[in-house]
Amino acid sequence: MSEIRDDRKYTQTHEWVLDNGDNTYTMGISDHAQALLGDMVYVELPSVGDEVNAEDEFCVVESVKAASGIFAPADLEIIKTNEALESEPELVNNSCYDNGWLLKFKAKNIDGLLDSDAYLNTLDD
Repeated sequence: MSEIRDDRKYTQTHEWVLDNGDNTYTMGISDHAQALLGDMVYVELPSVGDEVNAEDEFCVVESVKAASGIFAPADLEIIKTNEALESEPELVNNSCYDNGWLLKFKAKNIDGLLDSDAYLNTLDD
């Protein structure tokens, strides 16, 4: 069974978002997503300062099985990327909720994201 943490929100496309409490958010892919993708070999991150519209693909994770787009959960501005992933993409597999986060962003709101229970229900489908 996939680990789903209660302290964050989720998208139907398997990204998670953690509210940092200062109008910034940290984002990554869920344990379910990393397990489906398999061993990560490359992560293509956006640039700091990029502005992205909600639901746009703006980052890519590549595994031995497939490449998968990462979609913006809201209109956002990138404020930091996880540079460790450039040399250690496997952090996404080993620690998707902690050391394997993808980026940090600012957004006016992240309304419409799923809580952990609602996200769990999407995995049953």
